[in-house]
Amino acid sequence: MAQPTPAVAPAPTVVLAGRSLSSWALLTLVFATGLTIDLFSKAWAFRNVASEPVELRYEEVAGNPNYRLPWHEGIQALPWNLLDLRLVLNHGAVFGVGQNRQRLFVLFTIVAATVALAFFARWTRANARVAHVAIGMILAGGMGNLYDRVTYGAVRDFLHMLPRWNLPGGLRWPNNPTAEVFPWIFNVADMLLLCGMAIFMIYAYRRDRASEAPQRAEGHVA
Repeated sequence: MAQPTPAVAPAPTVVLAGRSLSSWALLTLVFATGLTIDLFSKAWAFRNVASEPVELRYEEVAGNPNYRLPWHEGIQALPWNLLDLRLVLNHGAVFGVGQNRQRLFVLFTIVAATVALAFFARWTRANARVAHVAIGMILAGGMGNLYDRVTYGAVRDFLHMLPRWNLPGGLRWPNNPTAEVFPWIFNVADMLLLCGMAIFMIYAYRRDRASEAPQRAEGHVA
């Protein structure tokens, strides 16, 4: 007597994020929140950190690395020299990398945002919430700095972490005149970019490890 063929469970339906309204809603919420915080914090800093509000004009700032903001002492935002507020203009990328290449950074940001949206819609699943949050943060950071480059000709930075903390033994960072532990001044958009990329890399690593687990288990049994 023939044995009945065991029923095979149907493969689960994979819903991509591009077809999920909830995924788009989460991405939009993270993006809009991050962009709003970034632009508001920059506007607040350039109104309040110096003795007078600082007004920037594109025709004076763009392509002019010699443009100088009004001198100001800055504000100690956190005790124990953890954080100061000090205004600077960045004509480069994150932490001042690649100075005076505004057009290149504008083009790169547009291309990167397009790729990130395509990746979100076509290569992430609707339930990959951590990935969607990370992509939303990356988009918010990129668009926040892109807004500055297009509007003012440079990126507004104002966060100085660990001011007056110096490297031991007189050490210095390459191409930097100070001995500070963290001499770079940054903004909320930079934090969103770096945190978003870190979250996405951790997510991708854990997803790959989870997908390899059944294969490792089968090899161990065999």
